Amino acid sequence: MRIAQIAPLWETVPPPAYGGSELVVSLLTDELVRRGHEVTLFASGDSTSLAKIESVHPQALRLDASIKEHPIYEMLQLGRVYEQAQEFDIIHSHIGCAALACSNLVKTPTVHTLHGVFTPDNEKLFVHARKQPYVSISNDQREPRLGLNYVATVYNGIDLDAHKFYPQPEEPPYLAFLGRISPEKGTHLAIEIAKRSGWHLKLAGKVDRVDVDYFEQEIKPLIDGEQIEYLGEANHVQKNALMGGAVATLFPITWREPFGLVMIESMAAGTPVIAMELGSASEVIAHGKTGFLCHSVEGCVDALAKVPTLSRSACREHVKQHFSVQRMVDGYEAVYRQLMAKRFAQNGHARGAAIVR
Repeated sequence: MRIAQIAPLWETVPPPAYGGSELVVSLLTDELVRRGHEVTLFASGDSTSLAKIESVHPQALRLDASIKEHPIYEMLQLGRVYEQAQEFDIIHSHIGCAALACSNLVKTPTVHTLHGVFTPDNEKLFVHARKQPYVSISNDQREPRLGLNYVATVYNGIDLDAHKFYPQPEEPPYLAFLGRISPEKGTHLAIEIAKRSGWHLKLAGKVDRVDVDYFEQEIKPLIDGEQIEYLGEANHVQKNALMGGAVATLFPITWREPFGLVMIESMAAGTPVIAMELGSASEVIAHGKTGFLCHSVEGCVDALAKVPTLSRSACREHVKQHFSVQRMVDGYEAVYRQLMAKRFAQNGHARGAAIVR
């Protein structure tokens, strides 16, 4: 099958540190190539992949301070993709609603994986293009009131071989928090949990421009370098070691997180997750087995006392069974075949029949 993958230009594929959707695109693309598909990845020029890479800019946009109009590059990217639409059997977009206007203008099916959230503004475009095929990354992410044509839910996956298993936490014990330092990720709540319980907390994550005031005013004053420690933005190896060495990873989100890769990355390392029961958390964490789902800071503090009852090997096995790269790509291949079969049924395209077989 000839497949085009459209990745966000904001970050490199795969990301050097933080970048959930870019990591998923990287793992999906490379596994599709290994399975014999002909894949073109439309991404930033500093991306690396087993697939053919096409780019409209030599580096991730967030790394180029000279760029003032980021949407221009996204439009250039989409122009390049859809000018070649007839060269592909499937186009797979990972850039939210941006590809919707173009996808209605060509015969090649575009499937849209929704990595983000709905807003009052983007909902208008989604509703306009409601008949396009969509993939949700959790069931909770869906908004039935919008009437979108969901063809599947495909959970994000990770490469277990790239995540070292830690059968025991390190000494002295500590809690971990990884992710964007932002209000919706609940960094301030992680600190509150640590302070109320007396645990040492290690924080790691990037601070986006929109969150600088939050970091400076609400987080930085609480970082003492002793009980509350901030390590900056961590790369993959550092993240794996930080979570693997922790007694538990805190995930005290304040919003409906569509998925949250950090949960499965932590469990892959053997570390249970204590999370607020919002968004996809209940679909990812097996409550009482691989972590605890809570409804308040007090609940998270109480859950810490129960962590020793959990099996770290069960945490990793849970990821292996439900959130591996192989399972994710199986899901997407099924979606591609479904769309190709529908296209063939509609127009009797001979090549489509061959692909579906």
